[in-house]
Amino acid sequence: MPWKETCPMDQKIQLLSDWLKEDHTITELSQTYNVSRKTIYKWIERYQKQQARVLEELSRAPLNHPNATKPEIVSQIIDTKLHHKTWGPKKIVARLETIYPDKPWPAPSTAGHILKKEGLVNERHYKRHTPPYTEPFKCCERPNDVWSIDYKGQFRMQDGKLCYPLTISDNYSRYLLSCQGLFHPTYKNTRPWLKRAFQEYGLPLAIRNDNGSPFASVGLGGISPLSIWLIKLWIRPERIEPGHPEQNGRHERMHRTLKEETANPPRANMREQQKAFDGFKMTFDTERPHEALGQQTPAKLFLPSNRMLPKKLAPVEYDSYYTVRQVRQNGTIKWKGNFVYVSQALAKEPIGLRQISEAEWEVRFSFHVLGILDDRIVKVLPITNKNKCLLPMSPV
Repeated sequence: MPWKETCPMDQKIQLLSDWLKEDHTITELSQTYNVSRKTIYKWIERYQKQQARVLEELSRAPLNHPNATKPEIVSQIIDTKLHHKTWGPKKIVARLETIYPDKPWPAPSTAGHILKKEGLVNERHYKRHTPPYTEPFKCCERPNDVWSIDYKGQFRMQDGKLCYPLTISDNYSRYLLSCQGLFHPTYKNTRPWLKRAFQEYGLPLAIRNDNGSPFASVGLGGISPLSIWLIKLWIRPERIEPGHPEQNGRHERMHRTLKEETANPPRANMREQQKAFDGFKMTFDTERPHEALGQQTPAKLFLPSNRMLPKKLAPVEYDSYYTVRQVRQNGTIKWKGNFVYVSQALAKEPIGLRQISEAEWEVRFSFHVLGILDDRIVKVLPITNKNKCLLPMSPV
């Protein structure tokens, strides 16, 4: 008689009741209830020792778990999470393996279960993203190929003043070169900190930024006083497309972590806020493992550039096949008896013009293409997809 309509507990009670009546042998009970003789003897023995408690199902779980994570390992995982609240289990395990390589650290998935059990994991809501954009920028194959620079969104400190964090990072190694809190995001405030990074780490080949001030302008070629300085240093200024922060995704991802760890909540004043930035930079560069770097720290991959900041800027020169014009104070040049506006940011700077068709001239400042001068309308036109094919590649 199989046990289908009644639960095992009811069957145990009925079987033991029949046994107590002494009307049936063990063999008969075995056949009636479809239970082995050995099992019946086991139940009878438990019943005689514990009375009704024998009827409860005993746990089959082992008393000891040889593969369980040791308490001291669990404690260190939790302590590391409490010290670095924005780190996930992969970074925590990678960091602990670096500090204590001789200990048997669990897999990140096990560390994640430990943190979740302790209530230290926030459920993340994932958003669907469009396919990755193919970046038409300089390839980043080694340190100092491309740096990124940006102002992380401003926020108000506890004293009521706004803080604008200026950040500079190396795209290859993710090394955070500078994180400085400033009161205003101006060219005057930005250049000294960028110059300080050049003095400490050397010059990159390119610097990537957005289209905002002071990095770029709405003028011809997006030229700005800061980008003019970079061009004179033979650093190519790269601008991401408007509304496409993913083109500078590595830097933007760092910004998210920066906000979580230093501005949530904001500090009392700029002095205390800068202390938080300095502490974040130290941890981000030398302690925090990066999954994209094989769980290494940026400091292990970054090397200073061998291109040093010159004491004096070299004059901008052009090949003999360029026609050179000096930009006037009002941003114009004299061209075939006419005044043609180029950019006031280039006042007193030489620009080069190279003929590319019967009525069109390529206009450059050093290696940076500004636009195309059309003799028919006596005007410099911005570069478009239609006319870009006429221009040669930049030399850097």
